[in-house]
Amino acid sequence: MQALHYSIPLDRQLPDAEVITKVLAGEKELYELLMRRHNQKLYRVIRSYLKNEREVEDAMQDTYLKAYEKLYQFRQDSQFSTWLIRIGINAALGKLRKYKQLAEAPSDLIDYDVLPSSETLPMDPENIIIRNEAKLLLEKAIDAIPEKYRIVYTLRELEDLSVQEVMNCLELSESNVKIRLHRAKALLKDNLYKLTQDKQVFEFGNKRCDALVHQVLKALP
Repeated sequence: MQALHYSIPLDRQLPDAEVITKVLAGEKELYELLMRRHNQKLYRVIRSYLKNEREVEDAMQDTYLKAYEKLYQFRQDSQFSTWLIRIGINAALGKLRKYKQLAEAPSDLIDYDVLPSSETLPMDPENIIIRNEAKLLLEKAIDAIPEKYRIVYTLRELEDLSVQEVMNCLELSESNVKIRLHRAKALLKDNLYKLTQDKQVFEFGNKRCDALVHQVLKALP
């Protein structure tokens, strides 16, 4: 994820585990590294459950604050992203329970057969508009997938997590992950699924990324 301005150098090649050790030792400003590394992934995960953008960002902020509060409990032999995703899913589900905002699938789907592939389009202004519209259609179609399929699809296809990582994040068996992924792809239809090779859907970057990072850092104890 690219952002406009950084508080600390983000080219520091510190593993997550080392960053966490330093944060726990008092260098809490390094928590920004973890947020910027995982903002895109966390956004897509929470966006799989919540539709309102304000609530998505609120849930992201709650997730980072909860993760910071419980950072001492993180096991260094596991992946921070998996641990963070679980906290994020709990935050999203908590909002759904609190506000009873269960996702509603659109009653009709648009015919995607007429959509051109982004790989075959020269990027002139007109085709940029077409590509952006295709992204919006794709996002709408993903939103229409039932929640249990949508989160598996998001993690596996948009975030490129391995099947094992998805199993760890969602505490599902390998067969369940594969079945739900297959079902998600079927719901999207073959032509629409091809459009997902453009990994730019559900982006969370630039000013939105900066704003969330600054809000969380300001709220840290």
